[in-house]
Amino acid sequence: MVQAKPQLKTFADFLTHSEATDAYYELTHGELVTMPPESYENLRRALNLYEALKSLVAVEHICPQGLALAMPGQPKNRYPDLTVLRPEHPDQMRELGQAAITLDMAPPLLVVEVVSPGAENHRRDYLEKRNQYEWRSIPEYWILDPVLGQMTVLALTPQGYEETVFVGDSVVASPTFPAWALTAEAMLAL
Repeated sequence: MVQAKPQLKTFADFLTHSEATDAYYELTHGELVTMPPESYENLRRALNLYEALKSLVAVEHICPQGLALAMPGQPKNRYPDLTVLRPEHPDQMRELGQAAITLDMAPPLLVVEVVSPGAENHRRDYLEKRNQYEWRSIPEYWILDPVLGQMTVLALTPQGYEETVFVGDSVVASPTFPAWALTAEAMLAL
């Protein structure tokens, strides 16, 4: 028996289809692209950031990996390693029935990506996702890069993202979270 591939044109089509799946997919040009599982080390780093953010943000506003974020362009969605929501997002997602932020919702306050080894992952996190998150008007984007041993903070300005790189014992400065006190080294630790 030949199965027809689903015709997915929009993020809403994707959400309807993805309810019945148990994997993470990105919708790219109407096709579902399976996202590989995250490495244990990267999951640990994201969970450490989750723990650190709980002192600054209500726990219901911090989403570890698994939140589908609608994006302009291709792919149509991303799954950030960590997302800090706006106060209205939890109620909106309950109403939607899924852990997803659609294009008609305000962008999250912060997205975090932990870079996996490999040139393709580096390009995706530093270029593709950066462009999409900027287009989506996400106020702050953190790139935690254990390969390069650095933490990059991208803060949205009227001209686009302004980039600041932190290494070693430099305290990472966050415009969204001015009380943030961790160093780049602490953020890179497992």
